[in-house]
Amino acid sequence: MKHKMILSRLASTAPKSARRGVIAGLTAVSCLLLLGGCNADKDKRILFDGHHFRTKAKLTDRKVSAADFGVEVKKATQSLDGARAAGEYAGTRFCIANFGSSRIDWAIGPETDPGELVIEGDTLTFRGTCLKP
Repeated sequence: MKHKMILSRLASTAPKSARRGVIAGLTAVSCLLLLGGCNADKDKRILFDGHHFRTKAKLTDRKVSAADFGVEVKKATQSLDGARAAGEYAGTRFCIANFGSSRIDWAIGPETDPGELVIEGDTLTFRGTCLKP
C-alpha cells in the first residue's frame, strides 16, 4: 500500500515535461506494437505466378441479372498467366460467397484467347455468370 502512495506522490510532483515524455514514450511503443502486426497480412497473401494481384469482383447490373458479375485484376502486366489465375480465383470466391456454388459461365475469363482479353491500362477484366449448384 505504501508503494502506491509513493508512486502517486511522485507522479503528482514530477514536472509536466517529464510526464509528457512518459506519455509520448508509451504512445510510441503502442504504435510500434500495433504496426508490427501489419506484415502478417503480407504473409497471408496468395501469390499467382510469384506475384500478388489486387482483385475486385462485383455484380455488373442487378436489374439485368443477379448472377452476372465482373472481376478486375490490377497490375495484370506483371504476369498475364498469374493475372488470369487471380481473376479466376476472385470469381470463384465471389460466386461461392454470393450463390453457394463455384460454377461459372465465363463470357470473358481465364480460358479466353489472349488476343480477346479485355486489358485497359494495367487492369484485366473478366465477365461471367454464377451458376446455381
